[in-house]
Amino acid sequence: MDIGFAEALLLLGLLLAGAAALSGWLRGTVLSISVLSVVAGIGLSGAGVVSADPGATIVLLLVELALILTLFSDGLFVEEELFRKYWGPPARALVVAMPLTLGLLAVMAKLLFPALTWTEAFLLGAVLAPTDPVVTSAVVTAERVPQAIRHTLNLESGLNDGLALPFVLFFLVAASPRGDPGSEALRLAGEAVVGAAIGILLALIAGRLLPHLPGGGMTRRYEGIYALGAGFAAFGLADVTYGNGLIAAFVAGIALAGTRHEIPETFKHFNEDVSAIFQVATFFVFGALIVATGWEGSVWRLAIFIAFALLVARPAAVLVSFIGVRLPRPQKLFVAWFGPKGVASMLFALLVLNSTDPHRTIVFDVASFVILASILAHGLTDTLGAQWIERQIAGSGRADENEVGEEVERDEQDAAPAVVPPPRS
Repeated sequence: MDIGFAEALLLLGLLLAGAAALSGWLRGTVLSISVLSVVAGIGLSGAGVVSADPGATIVLLLVELALILTLFSDGLFVEEELFRKYWGPPARALVVAMPLTLGLLAVMAKLLFPALTWTEAFLLGAVLAPTDPVVTSAVVTAERVPQAIRHTLNLESGLNDGLALPFVLFFLVAASPRGDPGSEALRLAGEAVVGAAIGILLALIAGRLLPHLPGGGMTRRYEGIYALGAGFAAFGLADVTYGNGLIAAFVAGIALAGTRHEIPETFKHFNEDVSAIFQVATFFVFGALIVATGWEGSVWRLAIFIAFALLVARPAAVLVSFIGVRLPRPQKLFVAWFGPKGVASMLFALLVLNSTDPHRTIVFDVASFVILASILAHGLTDTLGAQWIERQIAGSGRADENEVGEEVERDEQDAAPAVVPPPRS
């Protein structure tokens, strides 16, 4: 960005202070901090106050660090959520809905943007496949939203970043002029396995060492930092050796939570503050990038693809995956709508832009405008959506969400044996 260090800190300080000051007011409106951050980036970039270079190292590092924090904290959360009773809908959303969404987006991308090869079309679909809970934070934290829905959206968004990453890397290499899909698939599989092994190993070591630290152990105020340090170390060790650093960070969170289950609760509050800083900065920079890159192609083709991505691909994939699930139709529609694109898709799009793919700018530009539209559409409807589902539940005479949860639990017990969590030390 073409501003000095002091100006950058001034801008960041105003953004963070403004976001914090407005957080209470935003909670009762249709706006969100993510929406305001993107709009601020677009406005200041359009006015010439700031400018952003998509290929700048600082931009890539900012988004990548935000993704590492997101993946690691998602891993800490997943261990706790994974063995709760509503595991069926999230599993269907991951195993069926995400690949189906990817495929639908790829087919439509090929039809609307014929310059793209089929590999590049699937690359675009992989970039836009993961969902982000940050954009709809009012939904996943609202007590009036049924627990089954909150759990499904949380667990889906927590896992699909890490699951989509290998697909993005595979199609990225396959789309490059010198790409060899066969050998690349083997390499990515090896890196994923090694990254997961490194994440598990470091997390187990960090967890086992905790009761044996000198001086009676660390104080509680440093437990969150200890956990975050383990996540960063897992990413770094995997990245400098042979493994995939992002997968290592994600798996480290899951393993650390399973080894020392008291760490995630202390890390949660610490991580929320740290993540909020990077989320505000990332969404702001992304807004500036939209202005910097622009769109030189057909506007109507882009508009059709955006509408298809938000209104058809995700909802259709979720509704198909939920066939046979004993959830009321309004709740299925609620989950189908709230599939926002966020930090992970931003990073994946930037990875494409900085690759050697011949049509990387098309993939990046299309993905960027879909992400922007998603941030605005889902960010502006999260509060309204929470109010709508509350009315639907009240109108159906099932205001007690535990009753809904018990029905889903019975469905899962009929469908498969219960999942038993591993013993914790």
